[in-house]
Amino acid sequence: MNKKRRILSLPAIAALLLAGACKSEQTFDASGAFEAEETVISSQAQGVILRLNVEEGDVLDSGAEVGCVDTTDLSLTRQQLLARIEALTARKPETAVQLAALQEQLTTAEHERDRLAHLVAGDAATPKQLDDATAQVAVLQRQIAAQRSTLRTSTDGLDKEARALAVQVEQTDDRLRRCHIVNPVRGTVLTKYARANEVTAPGQPLYRIADLSHMTLRVYISGRQLPEVRIGKRVSVYTDAGGKGGDMHHAEGTVTWISDRAEFTPKTIQTRDERADLVYAVKVRVPNPDGRYKMGMYGEITFD
Repeated sequence: MNKKRRILSLPAIAALLLAGACKSEQTFDASGAFEAEETVISSQAQGVILRLNVEEGDVLDSGAEVGCVDTTDLSLTRQQLLARIEALTARKPETAVQLAALQEQLTTAEHERDRLAHLVAGDAATPKQLDDATAQVAVLQRQIAAQRSTLRTSTDGLDKEARALAVQVEQTDDRLRRCHIVNPVRGTVLTKYARANEVTAPGQPLYRIADLSHMTLRVYISGRQLPEVRIGKRVSVYTDAGGKGGDMHHAEGTVTWISDRAEFTPKTIQTRDERADLVYAVKVRVPNPDGRYKMGMYGEITFD
């Protein structure tokens, strides 16, 4: 009797084992590799790198100054420009001083004209004397006007030269600012291309950086799966948890981009429908606060 019960229990045990195996077997909707948006930081100045405080693996904040290119030549150029502007300013004529003598003569001539006008009214002077005095006033007025015009022209010319030099000063200041190497984006330094005491030039790469706090899992789906996916959709992301048990680490991600055109299935990627020759690329943004996900790491998703 006991033997019979044992025999009858074997199918049940097999069924349980089969159910457990099926339950542990996970079916994924798409797979792909993790990637991050990389930025190559290049030099914006010509000269010797005096300082570059960047090492691979460093986490840099946006706006942090990480180095400097030698500014000696530019600083000297700026000093020369400022000295030339100062010299031009010193050459500008002082209109009041230049016209003071003529203005004094005009005042005297006007007083003489007015005096003669009173004398002519009292028949104590001749009209010719008054005409001569009036003519003298007119001559002095014309001389002052001509002198003022000459001084204005000279001043305008010097002002134009000074403004042109001021623009050069601003350009030099901009070049000086570019000598300071400022990190533009927050992220982790992946590769360092240059070091202190090396000569650099505009456009020459200094280091490569990427924001690894969020990673992008690029997966591929078939045309049949396309209606299931939309931008903003939450999906489950699975990666190898490590160890010998074959466990999977689970996280959630958000669909941020769906390709609008099909492409041939990449050889390194598997899809749920292996018969699909054409697939659509999908980007899933996944938080990476602990640095678990690495660039090139394999991952899979389910649409839940």
